[in-house]
Amino acid sequence: MKIYTKTGDDGTTALYGGTRVAKHHIRIDSYGTVDELNSWLGLVRDQKIDAPTKQLLAKIQDKLFTVGAILATDPKKALLKNGQERLNIPKIGSADIAILEKEMDKMEETLPPMTHFILPGGHTTVSYCHIARTICRRAERLAVQLYEKEPFDDHVLSYLNRLSDYLFVLARKLSKDLHAEEVKWIPEKGN
Repeated sequence: MKIYTKTGDDGTTALYGGTRVAKHHIRIDSYGTVDELNSWLGLVRDQKIDAPTKQLLAKIQDKLFTVGAILATDPKKALLKNGQERLNIPKIGSADIAILEKEMDKMEETLPPMTHFILPGGHTTVSYCHIARTICRRAERLAVQLYEKEPFDDHVLSYLNRLSDYLFVLARKLSKDLHAEEVKWIPEKGN
């Protein structure tokens, strides 16, 4: 199978199911941003971090492929002629969201309470995690915009929302693990 098809030379691309849309379509932007997020999570996972976190990040990356597949499916072609779903893979569900919540709760038990906003940084690994968090927020915003036009399983929106929260808490945990200073944002006093 060749990687190039030349079918996108006219500025369009195919959704799952064959429908062609412009490459700047909100659906393409949505799952493209999820793909970008997945790449950044791979970079975080490649850092010197604990094995359980690496394993969870790999599972999250797998779930993001599912999210991308859901977002890449034309709702008009989601069902085959025989009535079965075109996308024959496990979907995102409450259990996937609960895993993120459980992990956040576990991490927060070991972290000092937050009293201020925190400036991203302190260590390269922490910064990568914050970049992934902000891309996740963008993916969520784009998915919400798409959802308003063409609804899909709302577990996807919840998952992206919870994932960005998880990445924030993970960045704090990584700061602690790597002995990086968390810099509090304290606004300057006006004159």
